[in-house]
Amino acid sequence: MTTMPVGGLVPVATDDEAADVIVRNAKVYTQDAARPQAGAVAIRDGVVRAVGDDASIAPYLGARTRVVDALGRRVVPGLNDTHLHVIRGGLNYVLELRWDGVPSLRQGLAMLRDQAARTPKGQWVRVVGGWSAEQFAERRPPTVAELNAAAPDTPVFVLHLYQSALLNRAALKAAGFTKDTPDPKGGQIVRGRDGEPTGLLLAAPGALVLYSTLAKAPTLHGADKKTSTRHFLRELNRFGLTSAIDAAGGFQNFPGDYGTVTELAEDGLLSLRIAYHLFPQTAGQEIEDLTRWIEMVRPGDGDAWLRLNGAGENLTWAAADFENFAQPRPQLTGDYEAAFEKAVRLLMENGWGFRLHATYDETIRRDLAVFEKLAVEGLFPAGNRWLFDHAETVSPDSLDRIAALGGALSVQNRLSFQGEAFLRRYGAGAAADAPPLAAMLGRGLTVGAGTDATRVSSYNPWVALHWLVSGRSVGDLALRPPQNRVGRETALAMYTRAGARLTGEDGVKGSLRPGFYGDLAILSDDYFTVAEQDIPHIESVLTIVGGRIVYAAAEYEGLDEDIPAVSPEWSPVAHVGGYQATGTPGGSGARQAELLGQAVAESEQHRQWRVRRGALPEDHAPAFDSCFVL
Repeated sequence: MTTMPVGGLVPVATDDEAADVIVRNAKVYTQDAARPQAGAVAIRDGVVRAVGDDASIAPYLGARTRVVDALGRRVVPGLNDTHLHVIRGGLNYVLELRWDGVPSLRQGLAMLRDQAARTPKGQWVRVVGGWSAEQFAERRPPTVAELNAAAPDTPVFVLHLYQSALLNRAALKAAGFTKDTPDPKGGQIVRGRDGEPTGLLLAAPGALVLYSTLAKAPTLHGADKKTSTRHFLRELNRFGLTSAIDAAGGFQNFPGDYGTVTELAEDGLLSLRIAYHLFPQTAGQEIEDLTRWIEMVRPGDGDAWLRLNGAGENLTWAAADFENFAQPRPQLTGDYEAAFEKAVRLLMENGWGFRLHATYDETIRRDLAVFEKLAVEGLFPAGNRWLFDHAETVSPDSLDRIAALGGALSVQNRLSFQGEAFLRRYGAGAAADAPPLAAMLGRGLTVGAGTDATRVSSYNPWVALHWLVSGRSVGDLALRPPQNRVGRETALAMYTRAGARLTGEDGVKGSLRPGFYGDLAILSDDYFTVAEQDIPHIESVLTIVGGRIVYAAAEYEGLDEDIPAVSPEWSPVAHVGGYQATGTPGGSGARQAELLGQAVAESEQHRQWRVRRGALPEDHAPAFDSCFVL
């Protein structure tokens, strides 16, 4: 077995006592108050056996122990995204062209053009989340004309946050949109002066029109769904993620859409621990769905790799305040509480926890009134884990009520991508407290952190950690002042220990200490010392889950488990991968290259502007070096 040398140490442990893997020569941040720092970790049978220095782990070194020299790098407990649509994301991952991390629209359009050329007839090119116009040098999304130019014959669907989607001519035809197609409820098909759809869909304010259109694209089948999910999990492992709480979501039916991760779990092929939720899909049928599921499964069913955590993030559709910060806050129906109370009562009486999508305090207050009514009957607090998701505008009074009822919170960095829209609609004062992290933590509430990927935010946890620490969007807009940010240790705890509490696993997960899961990441850069603007560029160079090396790069390339090649072969992931890593701004050379790339993009835009106005012939040679053409 491939190992790295351990100077001065001789294998002494028998096969029955030896560690499966030892990580040494490391700066280990344990999140264990009894031993916060260490130099080595020994893992056997999936759990940590020893934490300390070389002398501490020497008794666990055997002839078959795989030894990994961290080369002085930072080691942290495996990260845990407390709100990630991992099951749905895995089923579609290899079909998606990701603009996550792409620094310019010009590069994004070049990627799209190349993908259209390799995409077979009948398939779509889809860009469906993880990016914002503010991350681009051009500070704008693409136009329909640009999509038509990049892909005249291949359907292209580009989702922009929860706000809109762009379709080229071929996609409009494939989706069946015509002059006679009526606007769906809560959405708008933008039309030209001739009444024909232009290719722009608007969430007004609900995103159903966006998702229902995306659902018309071809999907994967059979073994390809497993391969797609395994590559998505490997991509998450790339950033040090070892656990996630799946928040379910629209178009994720139980048990059908959970079959792929269930089969992978049965075969021992998951590389990420998943605690999942169940989300009623049909309005008016929510109570029937919940009743049926209660008879089928119970929270905690499963194992350390795949387990049920409860219901949500919707219990009833009428109670959902889906956010589109480009639109006013949606007004919920005045009588949703009756059905909502039935759903909550059913869950609490049967020992089920739940999570609730609630962006606005207006919704949270109404939900809390229902909980307080049930508390009179002793149903709150009753030991069931429950939480509010998002809570960007939650008030101090509501936080007090959540604490009194035994609730928790999960926050996401949606404002990394939607911060500018939120600021324009609600102002700087509201943006400074969206969400009020200091008030949440100051009340002793459990506050987990995550991304809400993949449809708006990127799944990269370091972008979310940067947002927690800096209060800045991906466009470098400062939204939250220092008093409503958190330190790096607190942010990491929100991404590890807090997540374990939200799934009832805080006795086995979230720290590196004996008896806890052997989940850790060796980082490319030291999270605690890199410049703040460099935090989003951190990756894992080696990720271990349950003692298995599930991701390996840099000096460790080739040490991770083998997985099948990406299928189908024309997949965007097979050609450009997922998240597009860029140079760290803290490096002067990388920053210079980034600025040069922006200048090139701006030069080309200016040339095109001159051509459109007749100041330059269409076939005029470009005024930049062709080596920069993407």
